[in-house]
Amino acid sequence: QSSRLLSADADGLVKCWAMQEHLVNRWHSELSSSVDGDPVVALSWLHNGVKLALHVEMSGSTNFGEKFSRVKFSPSLTLFGGKPMEGWLAVTASGLVAVALLKPGGGAAGGPAPLLTASESLCRLRGRVALADIAFTGGGNIVVAATDGSASSPVQFYKVVVSVVSEKCRIDTELLPSLFLRCTSDPLRRDKYPAVTHLKFLTRENSEQVLLCASNQSGSIVECWSLRKEGLPVNNIFQHRSPVVGEKQPTILKWRILTTTGDLERVSAVALPKLPISISNTDLKVATDTKFCPGLGLALSFQDGSIQILHRLSLHTMGVYYGPPSEEPPLLKRPRPGPGPGPGPGPHFKALQFSWTSLALAGVDNQGKLHMLRVSPSMGQVLDPSTALRHLLLLLEYCMVTGYDWWDVLLHVQPAAAAPLAERLHEEYTRQNQALQQVLAARVVAAKASLCRLSAAAAPRASDLHAKLLLMAVGATLKSLLRPHAPAAPDKSPGERLSEICAKNTDTDIDKVMLNLKTEEFVLDGPPLQSLQQLIQWLGDFVLHLLASLPQQHQQGATATTARPGSGFLRDGASLGLLREMLVMIRIWGLLKPGCLPVFTATSDTQDSLLLLFRLLTKLWLCARDDAPPQEPDDSLLDECCLLPSQLLVPQLDWLPAGRGVTVRLQAARLPLRLAFGRCPAPCAGGSSPPPDAQKVDHLRCVHMGVLPTEESKACTRCGCVTMLRSPNKTSAMKQWEQRWIKNFCICLNLSRIKPEICLNLA
Repeated sequence: QSSRLLSADADGLVKCWAMQEHLVNRWHSELSSSVDGDPVVALSWLHNGVKLALHVEMSGSTNFGEKFSRVKFSPSLTLFGGKPMEGWLAVTASGLVAVALLKPGGGAAGGPAPLLTASESLCRLRGRVALADIAFTGGGNIVVAATDGSASSPVQFYKVVVSVVSEKCRIDTELLPSLFLRCTSDPLRRDKYPAVTHLKFLTRENSEQVLLCASNQSGSIVECWSLRKEGLPVNNIFQHRSPVVGEKQPTILKWRILTTTGDLERVSAVALPKLPISISNTDLKVATDTKFCPGLGLALSFQDGSIQILHRLSLHTMGVYYGPPSEEPPLLKRPRPGPGPGPGPGPHFKALQFSWTSLALAGVDNQGKLHMLRVSPSMGQVLDPSTALRHLLLLLEYCMVTGYDWWDVLLHVQPAAAAPLAERLHEEYTRQNQALQQVLAARVVAAKASLCRLSAAAAPRASDLHAKLLLMAVGATLKSLLRPHAPAAPDKSPGERLSEICAKNTDTDIDKVMLNLKTEEFVLDGPPLQSLQQLIQWLGDFVLHLLASLPQQHQQGATATTARPGSGFLRDGASLGLLREMLVMIRIWGLLKPGCLPVFTATSDTQDSLLLLFRLLTKLWLCARDDAPPQEPDDSLLDECCLLPSQLLVPQLDWLPAGRGVTVRLQAARLPLRLAFGRCPAPCAGGSSPPPDAQKVDHLRCVHMGVLPTEESKACTRCGCVTMLRSPNKTSAMKQWEQRWIKNFCICLNLSRIKPEICLNLA
């Protein structure tokens, strides 16, 4: 998830913005570079060398590595060891290319400047640049396309090489083959389209295909060009000599037109697909046969408010959008006699952008309004449910592998298909190797939780998945605190040995399980243990609530209509085993620091709460463990769980906060859905809305903040989790817990925003 943003203005000032305290609606200017008085016409980050290819042909494969292959691609600039160097490149209106590089470790107090900057002319004779675009090659070079805006002038291409020599940035440029628009050589259109209004490389990593749009006041034409290597003809004088062994025919690079459109309405904006779909003949054939369209279409918006989706290779129309209805009735006026200026253009898009999977299109119109459009994966073609589900599954898997957010995929999931899609995603995940499963574990659970929130019937399962995310995070944090007692590190860490011993030992007595452990590895200082008490308390309350609800869950059955929060854990042997391990750790830590133990309200002073919970949890775990056939809980276990509320006070858990994201609201709302910046929408289905006098909960730290919290807080834009912006606890153990959320921002791995303001969130 991106946390930096580049902006440029007409004065040549480029600013690098960063999220302030990792909040999506708070940004501050971190760095800046300037080319005084020279407007910037193109701006791009340097390439980091990471490129994937999505193979539609392999969509039926069970291996993610076959569906999404890594393409050999070099970064624009590398540091020692091949690490890519961060920075940006800008092209100005006077034909200047400016580069700013972020020095690793720079910017400290009293240290050197954090930026290395340099500028160089694109060519010896600098000229006006009205439009420009930037692309990258697999060899690490940069290609800049530039035009002065006149259709009769050539479109120039330049190779730019950035290097660092003696702690100074150096730029080398080289002129590449240029092209003239085809419409200028057509006798019927020679003077019809005098201006070039749009210049775009088809993809950021493909400098050999370019899209050009020439326009007049009322119309446009679009041309697609490709750079090809062609043989250079040899003069007849040299053809009669005897050929040299190994000699090849000389070749040159030449631009050839691929296709062109007919006369169109005036184009106001262009959006190119970001999904890196492979365009090999086999992949294109499979995509055509299965009607898989994401990544194959580019969007053109016109001044009449409509949008057309064109095929990126043939430029034939794949879909049309005719624009939203006007919110205000047209104002009727009596026409004035005599000549006068005609009416101006109506609402139309001035900027368009595809999402990462090309399933959504964002646009800003000439009235300053932000629009979000859903783009059908099949472009409106009728698909059978299994094929449609397989298309969405492939794009979800792409988001899992790349780390992109999957909000645009959720836009196309119907409530009835949410649970089956989550099941299919889990099946594909379990077929991957163990190393990849460990990397994707939290991301897959978060995706399944967001899918289940789309359906009211699957809301209890969404609660379980949300709780599982928190359980995984708490378990990983508590295990990471353990240290081996000997200086020589053993083959397995203390956390791994704890898991192995608890998996083998089926004893229901927690004290007997402790005898097999090296308790010296669990010795921690008092302050860290005390600071983690709220997380330990959540674990204890969760186990108690889970066991107390077992009789009711078993009686009703975990069906889609009767499932309650917690039912998903009754058959989850891995989660139940993790809870057993946590109770063992808590038991040992309680001997060292009794203040860190969870607090239970018992009806008897002699009741050993942890001993009781561990015994019942072990019996439940034995019925659901992974290495044995599943069994139903016996009557004795159900009877003991029935008596549990009379022995311990069962707390009320905040299973799932109220979601305020847009995706869940789309399921029951009339479209188009209208939102306003600064106005918080009402809570939607899928989460409970607490009463005004209810205690506010910090979902990340598992503490109560009171009815009217005075601390500044932030909220997740997807699941609605609320947490305090600044930590009230400064111990090292609590810092370690909170550092888990610096990059992921929330339990569900989504962005957070500051309250009470609201940003237009799309998840």
